[in-house]
Amino acid sequence: MGCSSCGINKKEGVVSGCQNNGGCSTGGCNKMNAFDWLSNMDFPNYDTFDIAEIKFKGGRKEFFRNVHQLELNTGDPVVVDVPNGHHIGYVSLQGELVRLQMQRRKVKNDDEIKAIYRIASDKDLEKWHEVQNREMTTMYRAREVISEFKMNMKLSDVEYQADNTKATFYYSAEERVDFRELIKKLAGEFKIRVEMRQISLRQEAGRLGGIGSCGRELCCSTWLSDFKSVSTNAARYQNLSLNPSKLSGQCGRLKCCLNYELDTYIDALKGIPEVNKPIQTQIGNAKLQKTDIFRRIMWFSYSDDNIWHPVKVERVAEILTLNQKGEKPETLLEDVLEIEDHVNINSDLIRLDRKFSKPKAKKKSKSKNFKGKPKGNNNPQNNVAPKSETAKNPQQNTKSITENNPGNQSDKTIRPKNKPKNKKRFRKNNKPNNNNKTGE
Repeated sequence: MGCSSCGINKKEGVVSGCQNNGGCSTGGCNKMNAFDWLSNMDFPNYDTFDIAEIKFKGGRKEFFRNVHQLELNTGDPVVVDVPNGHHIGYVSLQGELVRLQMQRRKVKNDDEIKAIYRIASDKDLEKWHEVQNREMTTMYRAREVISEFKMNMKLSDVEYQADNTKATFYYSAEERVDFRELIKKLAGEFKIRVEMRQISLRQEAGRLGGIGSCGRELCCSTWLSDFKSVSTNAARYQNLSLNPSKLSGQCGRLKCCLNYELDTYIDALKGIPEVNKPIQTQIGNAKLQKTDIFRRIMWFSYSDDNIWHPVKVERVAEILTLNQKGEKPETLLEDVLEIEDHVNINSDLIRLDRKFSKPKAKKKSKSKNFKGKPKGNNNPQNNVAPKSETAKNPQQNTKSITENNPGNQSDKTIRPKNKPKNKKRFRKNNKPNNNNKTGE
């Protein structure tokens, strides 16, 4: 169902829309929508219910009687009767579902229900849009007046009637506020009748709308109308951390969704024993670290150990009964539940230990002095010619030379006959002297 701006038709029957790219400029789209699941069902010889549900700005809904038996469809703009004037709203629900909604909200079907005048015409909608354009400027000016009077209240929204005779100011305050002087000031400045209506913080969040931490629209602005009290015990039963920033919603109160699964958790906690102190074993005292409610597993750790041991709920109950009798079991690990392979305890710590326990591979640093040389082994020691056998045993070589040349025993620096094969070490002009032979 579209809002007021989405329902305006221009030339050739094209719907204009608010062009707000995912949002709604009037705050009327997707707020408190109800699906009529009886709309396509025919009831033979059955009179339809003559009361319709009409939705106004901010998701506010009221019931009006279709006195003139108008053919209404969901989403049609209608002019309805209000005290001291008329207003325009959209049909949100009709038929037998309206009877159920009235029973749920405890609304009586009597003469106090106002009537539906007619289906709104184009002139009615144009006048209403002109009135709606005054709402933002009126709200900004009213906030300035509130700050001048130094009143402890927060103005959140302003709603004008379609006949431009009355404006309703929605505000929230922690204490009671005396706004008699404020009403006189606003009525004299805007030339209208002023109505001040106090709303709670949850209702304020529902009127303004927004996106919750779950990524969806707020429940209070889409379907939730009955606000129940939420306490921190709901978070304790569900083993949630008592962090106010995570448990509170946009209204600053505890999230309403904490009550959605509370009954399921309370039923699951019935068979789990309460461990208020460490359980005693012969190895040592074990403290409770975590409880998996739906898998019925309790995790314990010894005082001198950081490893968590999973134990069945039945085994914990047995140990508690033994401790009450003054007995201690041999170990906590009896009847330990075998954990599947994909369940890893303290996986983050184990992964960090493996990461820092591995020695770091040394990177081979390339020296700047060997830039421009051909590829291959850059070690300069490998370019040296291999040593010959004479170099390995120099004493044995000198003995053989002195035996063959007894007359020249003083010359101990004679080069051996086995020359190195690698001649690239020597230049042409600096060849080794091989004239010292044994015959000379």
